[in-house]
Amino acid sequence: MIEYAIFFAGICYGAALLLDLWRIAVGPDAADRILALDTMVVNVIALLVLYGLWRGTAVYFEAAMLFAMVGFVSTVAYCRFILRGDIIE
Repeated sequence: MIEYAIFFAGICYGAALLLDLWRIAVGPDAADRILALDTMVVNVIALLVLYGLWRGTAVYFEAAMLFAMVGFVSTVAYCRFILRGDIIE
């Protein structure tokens, strides 16, 4: 039964990724695109955790942690670039 729940959650997060891609392509301004990228990071983390649950290994949980750290830093850097025009002062 848990396999069906993981499969359904994977489909839902996959659909959310497609909607995020649509928001990135159509977004009216840079703030919407930044939020869509940050949401994509969260969705990919969720997919990695679901895949780790499905495979029964902890490697994907560690990959999700690494992706979360890189995603946070990239979101902050992109926001600073949009607001100030420079990442490093």
